[in-house]
Amino acid sequence: MKKVVAFGEIMMRLTTKGNRRLIQAAGFDVDFGGSEANVAVSCCNYGTPAAFVTRLPENALGQAAVNSLRAVGVDTSNIARGGDRIGVYYVEKGTACRQQNIVYDRAGSAMAAATCGTFDWEAILRDASWFHISGITPALSESCAMMSMEACRTANRLGIPVSCDLNYREKLWDRETAGRVIGELCRYVNICFAYIDEPQEIFGIRPSPGSGREESCRDLARELQNRFGFEKVAITSLDFCSSMKFRFGAMLYDGSSFYFSRQYDIDAVDRIGGGDAFCGGFIHAALSDMPPQDAIEFAVAAGCMKYTIEGDFNAVSVNEIRRMYEES
Repeated sequence: MKKVVAFGEIMMRLTTKGNRRLIQAAGFDVDFGGSEANVAVSCCNYGTPAAFVTRLPENALGQAAVNSLRAVGVDTSNIARGGDRIGVYYVEKGTACRQQNIVYDRAGSAMAAATCGTFDWEAILRDASWFHISGITPALSESCAMMSMEACRTANRLGIPVSCDLNYREKLWDRETAGRVIGELCRYVNICFAYIDEPQEIFGIRPSPGSGREESCRDLARELQNRFGFEKVAITSLDFCSSMKFRFGAMLYDGSSFYFSRQYDIDAVDRIGGGDAFCGGFIHAALSDMPPQDAIEFAVAAGCMKYTIEGDFNAVSVNEIRRMYEES
């Protein structure tokens, strides 16, 4: 059976209750999440087996994170234990004109402190059909960047497709460093996922002046493929009316043709994890041999469904996703 392996950091998520700001918080809702972990969870929800690789402390909080993954069927057998602490992030949801605010407390986390040799990538990837990573993981530390390269090189050597969500986070590193490191990582990537602003933010790639959204997506995808040799590029976009109301859609480029999804108007309850659900949806679609147009429609509908769910993890089935894009 086809299996996805994802590599990254899972964190404890603390979300203020209601619409309270962080400076008002008297208590928090507690969940776990992180970009690549969210992708692994999504794949399992869609029926595609997935494993998550990370490092967590050998304490109750680390075990709680492991349990959150096991509860939804993610293979946790290759999670290393060690280090002093789990990364934490605090979420203040946006509402109306007030933007979402996220504060990270992840410096020195077990994952950031992991070193090369922590993971046996030959053994981990031996039975994998897909490897997924994001630009967040190499941003955590120099050793995480080196481990990311090692994992991708091993996947290439074993003939395993590699996908990368660019996922630029300015709170983790500067643009120049991100461009250099992610650019190096992209040498080993087959499928690139990007939000429409990220090619410019990371690589200085700009669409033609005056281009509309569709033409901008075409320009960005062509240039990304020309620069890095990607087999496929998927670009997502959000057009905001307010912090939690926006239009969501995406485009897929396979080197010869462009496939645009339908656009959805979203009234979100939680903005975190929609892009990860999109990536997981596309991976599931690709491993299920869906035609390109169906694959991008499935992925976008999966992301849309996630925006209606609290927490990082997506909790929808394939049938629910299919109904969304087939009946809308």
